[in-house]
Amino acid sequence: MKGTAGTLPCPAAERGHQQMVREQYMTTTPGTSLERPKNEYVYKIGIYGWRKRCLYLFVLLLLIILVVNFSLTIWILKVMWFSPTGMGHLRVTKEGLRLEGESEFLFPLYAKEIHSRVDSSLLLQSTHNVTVNARNSNGEVTGRLNVGPKMVEFHSQQFQINSKDGKPLFTVDENEVVIGTDKLRVTGPEGALFEHSVETPLVKAEAFKQLRLESPTRSLSMDAPRGINIKAQAGNIEALSQMDIKLHSSDGVLLLDAETVRLPKLPEGTRGGSGISQGLYEICVCPDGKLYLSVAGMGSTCQEYSRVCQ
Repeated sequence: MKGTAGTLPCPAAERGHQQMVREQYMTTTPGTSLERPKNEYVYKIGIYGWRKRCLYLFVLLLLIILVVNFSLTIWILKVMWFSPTGMGHLRVTKEGLRLEGESEFLFPLYAKEIHSRVDSSLLLQSTHNVTVNARNSNGEVTGRLNVGPKMVEFHSQQFQINSKDGKPLFTVDENEVVIGTDKLRVTGPEGALFEHSVETPLVKAEAFKQLRLESPTRSLSMDAPRGINIKAQAGNIEALSQMDIKLHSSDGVLLLDAETVRLPKLPEGTRGGSGISQGLYEICVCPDGKLYLSVAGMGSTCQEYSRVCQ
C-alpha cells in the first residue's frame, strides 16, 4: 500500500513552537492577571562540577610554574652577576669585551686582539699546551705557535723578533738566520758550536776572559779578503799545534815587530870538532828553510855548523 511522501511532526518541536507563539502573542489587559506557564526545561550556562575543579587546578599550576620561573630567573641574574654593562667580570665597552681576573676557556677562542691592562701582564696558561693559530680568509693555517711542556714550536715562512723601535733583532727563514743586534753574547760553558762556516766582522771575548777557537777533529780556517787582525791588549796570544804551524804570505813579507824575538827550541848546529861557545850564537837558515843556531865567531860560522841541514 503506497502512501504519499511527507514529514512526520515531532511532538517536542510542536510544544516548543507553541510555547514561543504563546509568549510572543500573549498580552494582558489591565486588571487581569495571568500566570505564565512554567518552563519545563532549565538550561544552566557555565562550567560546573569536575570540569570547574580541573580548570582551577590548571590555573593554579600555571601560577606556580610562573612563580618558580621568575624566582629562577632572579637567582640566575644574581649568581651570574648580570648588569647593564656585562656579566660578572665580563664588561662590554666601546672597544670590545673586557674581562677581569682569571678566566678558563673550554673551547677555542677567536679574537682579533688580546691585551692586558696597563698595570698588569698577560698570562696564558694551560695544563697541556698553548697554541696560537693565524688563518687566512680561506681558513687555512698560515702561522702557528705551540708552547708545550718540553718544547716551543713555531710554524711559518719567517720568524722575526723586533725591538720596541721596530728594528729587526732576530730573523729566521728557510735560507738564513739574521741577528740584527750590535753584539751576540754566548755565556755557555762550552761556548758556541757551529757545524758550518760563520761570517762575522769581529770575534771578541769578555774582559778578563780567554778567547779560544777550536776544531777538535778537523781544521780551523779563517779567511778575509783584506786581512785578519788578532790582538790581545792585556795578555798573550798562543797558537798550539800537534803538527805544523805555517805562516804563508804569497805577495808580502812576514814581519815580526817586537823588542825581543825568541826561538828557544831551535836546534844547535854541529861540526866535526867541538867548538868553544861564549854564549853567543847566530841564526842560520838551511836551503829548505830550516833555522838552526851556530856558535858565533869573528865571521859567519853557519857553514861550519851546517851538518844539521843534512
